[in-house]
Amino acid sequence: MNRTLYSIAGSAVMLTMVSCGGNTDQIAQAFVEAEKMVASMQVPTFKGDTISIVAEGAQEDGEASVNQKAILSAIDKVHENGGGVVLVPKGTWQTGPITLKSNVNLCIAEGATLRFSTNYEDYFPTVETRWEGVDCNNMHPLIYANGETNIAISGKGTIDGQASNDVWWYMKGKSKYGWKKGLMSQGDGGRDTLLAYDRDRVPVEQRGEFDLEDALRPQLINIRDCKCVLIEGVRLTNSPFWVIHPLLCEDLTVRGVKIESHGPNSDGCDPESCKNVLIEDCFFDTGDDCIAIKSGRNNDGRRWNRPSENIYVRDCQMKNGHGGVVIGSEISGGFKNLWVENCSMDSPELDRVIRIKTSDCRGGVIENVFVRNVVVGDCYEAVLKINLMYEPEENCEHNFPPTVRNINMQNITSTKSKYGVYIVGMNNAPERVDGVRVIDCSFNGVEKGNNVKNAINVDFNNLLINGRNAELE
Repeated sequence: MNRTLYSIAGSAVMLTMVSCGGNTDQIAQAFVEAEKMVASMQVPTFKGDTISIVAEGAQEDGEASVNQKAILSAIDKVHENGGGVVLVPKGTWQTGPITLKSNVNLCIAEGATLRFSTNYEDYFPTVETRWEGVDCNNMHPLIYANGETNIAISGKGTIDGQASNDVWWYMKGKSKYGWKKGLMSQGDGGRDTLLAYDRDRVPVEQRGEFDLEDALRPQLINIRDCKCVLIEGVRLTNSPFWVIHPLLCEDLTVRGVKIESHGPNSDGCDPESCKNVLIEDCFFDTGDDCIAIKSGRNNDGRRWNRPSENIYVRDCQMKNGHGGVVIGSEISGGFKNLWVENCSMDSPELDRVIRIKTSDCRGGVIENVFVRNVVVGDCYEAVLKINLMYEPEENCEHNFPPTVRNINMQNITSTKSKYGVYIVGMNNAPERVDGVRVIDCSFNGVEKGNNVKNAINVDFNNLLINGRNAELE
């Protein structure tokens, strides 16, 4: 069997015929490597010792400060005793922010809801984190850990951030989310300051602490610089900002989690500068990207030089979101080795299936992406979108052209989208997108076919657009 290979620079198109056998073999071998990665990962284990938060003084429907104190006391005791389970039993439990410690499994029992305070002052003092890829000391995430090992958040209960247009979301500064003149917003507060710190290379220790008026909303779960982490089974809803934000972590498993959060920037799971990550059997219905892989923004990302690497997504369901599985845009540290398989995605509110977004502010290399066996119903814009011209008006140094290479898709079907493959490379530098292979795929209900600009070695092998070979489109 042969394939048609497109080398595309602007409107110039060259066609050559080459043998196709190696590509499918390469994809199959890639998933063998994915399984090896999973087998090598450390998975948390815990002693059987269990402390209920009730034993430490928690009261159902009690005050958040009382329950927070009880939960933190239980975490301290389990940690000091060598590990075990902190149990949140059936019922509704108000609380303030929580900090996890090594060898602790915070278990939210079936029928339990852990409901976080809407009193903003409860989220101070600040902690070390990143916000949109830039290092800072910001409000305490609802659940946080820093430098811990062997930790888990588990159970079949619900963690409710209680964010809404009246609480947290309006800080985005858009009327759609409840903002009105006179209310605080990130645009009038800390976001510009934070980006200026990065742009001016201000040392982190000189950046100070962001206060409430800066309006940089906290994450629901932020696990920083941790190893051997499990998030399993829980339902996560109404997050102020990103839902799950693992940062600088290694050996992370996210399994069987249901995420429902439609606020601004409600990304479902954003591994940032993480290594060896498994995301499986999860459900995403989000206000932003379902999964977004990151590695720091601009100068901060390049200073750390900590790529994300080895991330395996399988058996997940995506509903609403800006993208199903996304790389970027805060990806300055680079990324390598993404595997996605056996997922389903379907919603007119899902904009793209696989998306890579970056720019010459970011730089870095994104490489080795393998996607197979994905069933797509509706998506709004494109099944695959690669954009190296993301937010071209950003105030930054535009001196760091990124590279995207070795992107592979096989056996993907879809029923409705505006485009099939949509690639926006860099003007006068088509080699910055090099090696995109779409094999044995069928995209139906496509309004505008494929749109590929400024890329080389774009390979459509048995790609059907509305039932016709792609090269006829």
